[in-house]
Amino acid sequence: MKKILIGIFLISIGIQAFSVNIPDAETENARFIVSGYIRDASNGEELIGATVFIEELKSGTVSNVYGYYSLNLTAGKYKLIFSYIGFQNVSREVQLSQNQVINIELQPAAQTLSEVKITGEALNTNITRTEMSVSKMDAKVIEKIPALMGEVDVIKAMQLLPGVTSVAEGSSGFSVRGGGIDQNLIILDEANVYNAGHLMGFFSVFNNDAIKDLKLYKGDIPAEYGGRMSSVVDIRMKEGNMKKFSGRGGIGTISGRAMLEGPIWEDHTSFLVAGRRTWADLFLPLASDPSLHDNKLFFYDLNAKLNHKINDNNRLFFSGYFGRDIFKNQYSNIMFGNATVSTRWNHLFSQKLFSNVTLTYSNYYYSLGSDYSASQSFIWKAELNDVAMKFDLGYYATPEITLNYGINAIAHDFKPGYARGIGEESLFDEFRVPEKQALEIASYISTEHKVTPRLTLKYGLRVSGFVNYNCDSVYSYNENFEETGKTDYKNKFYGSYMHPEPRAGFVFLLNEFSSIKGSYSRNAQYLQLAQNSNAGTPLDIWFSASNNVKPQVCDQFGLGYFHNLFDNKIETSVEVFYKDMKNTIDFRDFSNLLLNHKMEGELRFGTSYSYGAEFLVKYNFEKLSGWISYTYSRAKRTIEQVNKGNEFVAPYDKPHDVAIVGNYELNKRVGFAANWVYSTGNPVTYPAGKAIIGDQTIPIYTGRNEHRMPAYHRLDVSVTLKNKQKPGRKWEGEWNFSVYNVYNRKNAWAINFVDNEDIPGATKAVMTYLFPAVPSISYNLKF
Repeated sequence: MKKILIGIFLISIGIQAFSVNIPDAETENARFIVSGYIRDASNGEELIGATVFIEELKSGTVSNVYGYYSLNLTAGKYKLIFSYIGFQNVSREVQLSQNQVINIELQPAAQTLSEVKITGEALNTNITRTEMSVSKMDAKVIEKIPALMGEVDVIKAMQLLPGVTSVAEGSSGFSVRGGGIDQNLIILDEANVYNAGHLMGFFSVFNNDAIKDLKLYKGDIPAEYGGRMSSVVDIRMKEGNMKKFSGRGGIGTISGRAMLEGPIWEDHTSFLVAGRRTWADLFLPLASDPSLHDNKLFFYDLNAKLNHKINDNNRLFFSGYFGRDIFKNQYSNIMFGNATVSTRWNHLFSQKLFSNVTLTYSNYYYSLGSDYSASQSFIWKAELNDVAMKFDLGYYATPEITLNYGINAIAHDFKPGYARGIGEESLFDEFRVPEKQALEIASYISTEHKVTPRLTLKYGLRVSGFVNYNCDSVYSYNENFEETGKTDYKNKFYGSYMHPEPRAGFVFLLNEFSSIKGSYSRNAQYLQLAQNSNAGTPLDIWFSASNNVKPQVCDQFGLGYFHNLFDNKIETSVEVFYKDMKNTIDFRDFSNLLLNHKMEGELRFGTSYSYGAEFLVKYNFEKLSGWISYTYSRAKRTIEQVNKGNEFVAPYDKPHDVAIVGNYELNKRVGFAANWVYSTGNPVTYPAGKAIIGDQTIPIYTGRNEHRMPAYHRLDVSVTLKNKQKPGRKWEGEWNFSVYNVYNRKNAWAINFVDNEDIPGATKAVMTYLFPAVPSISYNLKF
């Protein structure tokens, strides 16, 4: 690992030195660089993934996650076309006889300016880009989707994409291509988020008013990302309006929110601050039942960002998130939440070499307690802290070759559980699960190489390493999972691993409207969840690879066909995938996970695989937009000590998943939206009988996950009514009326087996469901 990091550092120095060596303009075939930032003209924010198309060469590039692009071209005259979905295209004539910096501001499509040249060309970036198994959503698309209780939700919107399934009714947990909820890397401005749910998962922690862009990698994960096997969810916050002071907010059925942004120093420094809070608990003092008056059930969160442009070559970003959920009644109280802080520095060494240095801090915390009685009072706390550093470089070598490389490291601090009684009368003793630290480090290098006008290759390598340290109680187990001893590693290293993670992919253009893409990636995962529920709860425990737990490793293969119709207004794709996973972790039957300092003895290990096909039709007409997706997939496991060693379906195996999403703009003031979803029910283990021993009834279960919950389906609709525009008015308002689960489908959330009171000795199944038809109303305002 040390040699690899030194090697990459030396490469970066060499490339930096080479990148400033520009050929003389008078030499034959001299090359020059066109580079710059692509921004939203309305607020000055950089546009991620905007397209720069060279008409003469029929090729181009896209802006990076900071809106920067770079083209290395031979001397001559070119027509560059800049485009981004939802914005007017802009073309520029460029006579290259020297390096040029061209910063572009694109106008939103609803506006027209006379001083820029608008083109009608439709660019097929989904066909030409090398990425596959990738979905991108912006805040404008997400806010149109009908939502539970009117609360617009980034994660719920993402669950409507092919290959992504919700793991439970109303949950923010999701499975990607048969993977577990802990196999998804969720990052907010490059900081890890370990629990993305509010109110036990019914809402996500991401405030759509503060979100700029979401990108989901289901496969073909770039080499710069690692640590999870199934997906990466890269969420970027807005940067703050550089042009003018503005804001937006809303009041809905369950919550209120507000966001303010604006320039501190116009075109140089901007800020953003956004907050939310639910308020159902504010009405509890009015309840007829006095026992409810002091109860609390709410969440709140805060987003903040500061963005400063030092000069054309340097830019700083500071962003943070803080959120808490609080539940309290006369018997117990629960509090949990996340906090993240990100500091980033963008630097241009030259027009060809772009760098980003990031420092982040992440915290996930929860506590459970009770002070109902003096003898039963207790407090239980746990948390996970990360401090991370990233150094990424992008080198635009030629129009045919782009190189990305860098290093990153994360220091993990695990505090899995501490409990004690409160007061002298409490019957609870102090108990602490041993704390420990771990270091995760990686280096990577990847290349995008345009071999011919039709064929582009991607290839790269990530090398990751992991080591634990500083734990005073590490238990050992034999092949029968029996404890054989305990070792003190206080201030010592142990349980180290290193894994090469190769990545490769290609895109072959059949014509300007069709392409074939393929990818392969290997990912190693060193952290995972211990959980008693597929849906995930705030009390789930993160634990790391160790002497007893090998890292999970996934090899994923993908192949796809992409085709556009009607001048790129309809995008279609078919992707097939296969995932082969080693060191899959499961738990023995009736395992004890909470506050268990010997939890690793509850684990069982084996192999697993998943495969499937994803079909997507995405349409974007003048008034009608949305998508239709269908996914067929299977996920299965084989673990010697589980299910008698026989293969069984994984907890997230859902063969069929359908989503239909539509938005229709009737006119400038009235819009309609609807989505319908269907999926196969979750696998479940039901009791097949029972045995009565003495006065105890013991259930006898079937094989692991042999049965299924009933199929899930639901229709949501919404109507948006915008206020009339009046001359001189500086604000806009709109009413949103929505109904979640329109036809009142009783989707099973849990099925329990209880004694049948009508038939002595018999058992009956009782279904619990969460949401009937739920209407909501909200008023949104922006200025």
